[in-house]
Amino acid sequence: MSAASASPVIAPQRFEIRPFSGAVGAEIIGLDLSRPINDQDFARLHRAHLDHHVVVFRDQRITPQQQIDFSRRFGVLQIHVLKQFLLTGHPEILIVSNIVENGQNIGLGDAGKFWHSDLSYKELPSLGSMLHAQELPSEGGDTLFADMHKAWDSLPEALRKAVEGRSAAHSYTARYSETKFEGNWRPTLTPEQLAQVAEVIHPVVRTHPENGRKALFVSEGFTTRIVGLPEDESQQLLAELYAHSVLPQNIYRHQWQPHDLVFWDNRSLIHLAAGCPSYLRRKLYRTTIQGDAPF
Repeated sequence: MSAASASPVIAPQRFEIRPFSGAVGAEIIGLDLSRPINDQDFARLHRAHLDHHVVVFRDQRITPQQQIDFSRRFGVLQIHVLKQFLLTGHPEILIVSNIVENGQNIGLGDAGKFWHSDLSYKELPSLGSMLHAQELPSEGGDTLFADMHKAWDSLPEALRKAVEGRSAAHSYTARYSETKFEGNWRPTLTPEQLAQVAEVIHPVVRTHPENGRKALFVSEGFTTRIVGLPEDESQQLLAELYAHSVLPQNIYRHQWQPHDLVFWDNRSLIHLAAGCPSYLRRKLYRTTIQGDAPF
């Protein structure tokens, strides 16, 4: 290959990875995602994502296509079932927003209203999700993340024995129509959409495919039952697991700043939208990266 046809050398960027004070999360300062990222810098980012489970890229003035391109470096992107809330021209982006224009919701207004791991209701759940702030409310709108590795590591022995080797059912429609924030933002699913979100079965305790650590893999948002248990016993066990998962010591609460891009690991965490007053505009763009079948 001649020098003229060789790939251009991508200069490294100087950036800092600052862990948050708790056990979960880090912010990345000084990186510009609108610029090319070389393999060494990308490896650093990948490592930070695995080590801290959620990383916050500050002040990212990027286009939707740049968000898509960066997301794709981690894997195949998944298209959300609610196609009416996908960004025009960029179906890889789900609009998360409470804004109403011409009497129509422009995005999914109550996304994340219950604790969940994104797309756990799919055969191949999400590896991770990226959420990029477009418009933020002047109050509220926080996102909470709970460390499911810590939840497993600290699980009481009796609960540990009760769930080891067991599987649970996950369904997108588990609590789909339940309202939590003001207004009901959920459109009725068509038969075609329902066919895309048929119930799936996953292990209650999964092993992270990259760091090898075990994590609880159930959530109040999408998990409906533990397979093979009577209904009352299943619901009681799930309630205990949910309560343990979201103990204060397991949680990082993200208070959004303008142009934040937050990237979290759905294999390690569950998350929750805290909500904001309905009269305050909030809009974010989400990309979702496909993961592996849980084991």
